[in-house]
Amino acid sequence: MPWRAAGARRGAGTAALVARGAYEALRRTRPGGRAVWERKNHAGRTVDLCSGPAAALGTAAGIGTAPGLPARHRAAGSLAVLAAAACGAYDDVAGAGDPRRGFRAHLGALRRGEVTSGTVKLAGIGAAGLAAGMVLEERPLDRALAAVVIAGSAHLVNLLDVRPGRAAAAVIALGAGGLLRGGAARGVCAAPVAAAAVLAADDIGERTMLGDTGAHALGAGLGVAVVAANGRAGLAFHAAVLTAVALVADARNPQSG
Repeated sequence: MPWRAAGARRGAGTAALVARGAYEALRRTRPGGRAVWERKNHAGRTVDLCSGPAAALGTAAGIGTAPGLPARHRAAGSLAVLAAAACGAYDDVAGAGDPRRGFRAHLGALRRGEVTSGTVKLAGIGAAGLAAGMVLEERPLDRALAAVVIAGSAHLVNLLDVRPGRAAAAVIALGAGGLLRGGAARGVCAAPVAAAAVLAADDIGERTMLGDTGAHALGAGLGVAVVAANGRAGLAFHAAVLTAVALVADARNPQSG
């Protein structure tokens, strides 16, 4: 319907405006000092992490204004995005310099009695996905599938965040299908896509990087859109694919994730 398309555009506009505004504000102020915000990228260039929180705030704001969903669903989706971002931010800060990556490395450390920042991140994002699933779905199986989809989507985008602009481009590409669909999925999907799009140029230009904060937030936003668009069969399919991708990635490269 035209009003839903207009609503999706408003949600996308909100996401883009908030993301860009937060990004510019963080670049100007750098709360806590440059040491908190600056990192070396894969090429050894100094970039900032300002786009990560900006992407999270933009995505959460866009989902919070998405049309076609009950208010509690919008709130649950926004909180899932912010919780995923917070877990990613913890790993960006506490895990800086830790070479261990992947499920096996972190679970191995946990068996030895060490709780790594990656373990905290994985547990936190899983809990956020489950909490959102409890609100978004009514039946226990659907809630569990929704949790896997949201957490798995966050992990997938983070896996792709290995080169400038790659994660942002992946979010835009993966979200294209959701934008073509009608109903609530379009409005929800517009939020992470718009937030990624408005920050992509600075990411590609190696002025900033999404980090775990932004990658997990954008991925969780896509996951919420998948939950909004699908019934049990669709959720089961997406959950199976995301789980398989995570396991294959961990097996092939235990330093990823």
